[in-house]
Amino acid sequence: MIGRLILLLAYLGISVVLFATFATDVWVWMSFFMSNLVLFALFWWHLYQEREYTPFISVYIVFNFLFFIIAPILQLRVIGDKNADFLTKLPYTSSGIIYSNVLIILFTLCFFGAYTWFKKTRKTRVIVPNYNRDKRLPLVLFGILGISLLVFVVSMGFVFNEMARAGWMASSIGRTALLIWKKLLFVVPLGGVILTVQYYKQSKKSGINVLAVAVMFVLFMILLLWFKNPLVEKRNALGPIYISIIYLLAPRLLNSNVKTMFFMFFTMVVVFPLSAIITHAKSSLRQIIIQPRILLDEFEGEGIGEVFNTIHYDAFINIVATIDYVKYEGFSYGYQFLSAFLFFIPRKIWEGKPVSTGQLVGEHLIDNYEFTYSNLSNPMVSEGYVNFGIIGVILLAIALGYAIVYFLTWLHSHILIKKIMAFYFAIHLLFFLRGDFANGFSYYVGTLIGVMGIARLIDYLIKNGLNNQYKWRQKHITKA
Repeated sequence: MIGRLILLLAYLGISVVLFATFATDVWVWMSFFMSNLVLFALFWWHLYQEREYTPFISVYIVFNFLFFIIAPILQLRVIGDKNADFLTKLPYTSSGIIYSNVLIILFTLCFFGAYTWFKKTRKTRVIVPNYNRDKRLPLVLFGILGISLLVFVVSMGFVFNEMARAGWMASSIGRTALLIWKKLLFVVPLGGVILTVQYYKQSKKSGINVLAVAVMFVLFMILLLWFKNPLVEKRNALGPIYISIIYLLAPRLLNSNVKTMFFMFFTMVVVFPLSAIITHAKSSLRQIIIQPRILLDEFEGEGIGEVFNTIHYDAFINIVATIDYVKYEGFSYGYQFLSAFLFFIPRKIWEGKPVSTGQLVGEHLIDNYEFTYSNLSNPMVSEGYVNFGIIGVILLAIALGYAIVYFLTWLHSHILIKKIMAFYFAIHLLFFLRGDFANGFSYYVGTLIGVMGIARLIDYLIKNGLNNQYKWRQKHITKA
């Protein structure tokens, strides 16, 4: 009850301060207020009425509150003081803001309706434990370790180049090759980490096997830290991995809606913005320690607004930009989805492959408003809109509701690797919802193949190898 009360007071407190100090056109103010009211209803229902553990809804609420309420309101305050353009050079229009909020409200209502309906009609099946697979697990772990070590040796030069490459510089290899390295091969050790924990929990173990698996667990963690660290990978990819490992090793820390909401809310809404103010403060650390009031002055001034008035929090204004793009170019009628569903086809083979929607809208801003950057986010709301308009927004909201209910079955499964990959998807939702769809979809599919697909393939090969060996022995025994 205390956790719920703290979250409720934090949400209401932030909302009251935001809307009390938000001086803007009355209809713009009302559109944000209605959007926040709908989100607060979902927030209250999730904390007080939702009986099943579902971290997906926690992340959905935190994302919407941060990117569709807090960030745009603070950005509009800065825009009102300085100029009439968004940070992407798109001219401010109240109609664009209001229409974007209407689409966000529609998406949330359709998503929540689909989610609750699919939950009621969900059919679950009891999965019988595969004891033969458990017996093969040590061999599978050796196979995963072998592949991980091979990747470590082959990719060493690439990893050193990534460590030396600045964040603004393009990679030396193509996007498809980059996806294969970072999102598929570099996550193979994560599968090993999960399966070593599964071995401890589900298998009958001898002392020798326990020691061998413990050594493999340590090796997998070392390899994972080598492949997935801030010098090689962006934080939006590191978060789902290491938060999932926390859930794997200490599930009690994040095993309820309140705990997950508490962690995500205060991490994303409070800790990250405050840390950005500290790291970007004009005064030195020594001055801040001597005079803490300096930091408070940073917060009271434009500090908090400047933190959110960056490209990292561009989700809402990119919905406005997508609406502007559609006004000139029309809907894509599903063409933009092809870059996601056919992500594995290299552009060298398919020259007409569509660019991601974030890049498409970015190029529109460059061509028409003299913006200088095209690698933008594009939320699911605008992904639906650019493809099929309002119908696309509704369809994508329903699809997301179905996907989350499907992953709920995995989350409550007895198969540990499915449980962790479902939880991983819940944390990945922060990136997936922000967009664009092509990157969010391909990154998760790549990780899923690297973690589950490789393990399944090794298990299949070992199973066939053992069966063939058994058949060969039976054949020779019969002949003898």
